[in-house]
Amino acid sequence: KAATCVKTTQPPFVSEQAPTSTMAPTDESIQPLSDGTPSQSAGQNKEDESKIILDDSSLLVQVSETLPSLETIQTFLSSPSCGAISTFTGITRDNFAGKKVTHLSYEGYTPMAIKEIKKMCRDAKAKYTSVDKLVAVHILGDCPVGEASVIVGCSSPHRREAIRCTEYLIDELKGRVPIWKKEIYEGDEKSVWKENVEWHEGRRRRVMVKEEKD
Repeated sequence: KAATCVKTTQPPFVSEQAPTSTMAPTDESIQPLSDGTPSQSAGQNKEDESKIILDDSSLLVQVSETLPSLETIQTFLSSPSCGAISTFTGITRDNFAGKKVTHLSYEGYTPMAIKEIKKMCRDAKAKYTSVDKLVAVHILGDCPVGEASVIVGCSSPHRREAIRCTEYLIDELKGRVPIWKKEIYEGDEKSVWKENVEWHEGRRRRVMVKEEKD
C-alpha cells in the first residue's frame, strides 16, 4: 500500500510572559503617600467649573475697614465632616528695603473686589473638590504694624487639600483682586503705592499697578 502523508500545521508559540516596558514611569504613576484624601482621575480634575455652586453658608467674604476675628473665622470653618482647617494671615511688617514702615493703607473698589473674590473661591472649589467652607477677607484703609490685613482659609476632610487650597487662595487674591497697597515710611521718606509681583508658572508677573495723579 502507498503511504498516505498528512500535513499538519502547528500553532505558533505564544509566550505567557507579559512584555517588559522600557518606558520611564510618568508623574501619574508615582503617587505620594496618602493622607486619606481619595485619589481623582484626570476626568474628575477637569470638572466643569460652571457646576461648582457655593452658597452663602459655605463662604465668608468681606472687604471692609475691619476684619472678623480669628476665633470667628475658626468657628465659621468648623464642620463635623472636616478634620482639617487651614488659614493664612497677612500682617503689616515694620520694614521694607531698609526703610522703616509705619503702616500700610489699602484702597479698592469694594463691589468689584467682592465679585472677584467670590469667583476666586469658585475656582478654588473646582480645583480642590473636597474643600467644604472657604474664607477670604481683606481690610481697607490703614493697617498698623503688627495688624492683620488679609485672612484666607478653608476646611476639608484632610489636611493636604486644605493646605494647598489656602496657598491657592492667597496667591490668587494678591494676583487678581483689585485692592492696592500704599506703604507709609517713617520720617521724610516718600510713601509709595506698591504693585503686586506674583510668581506665575515659574516667572514673575506684574499686575494691578495703581498710578497716582499729579
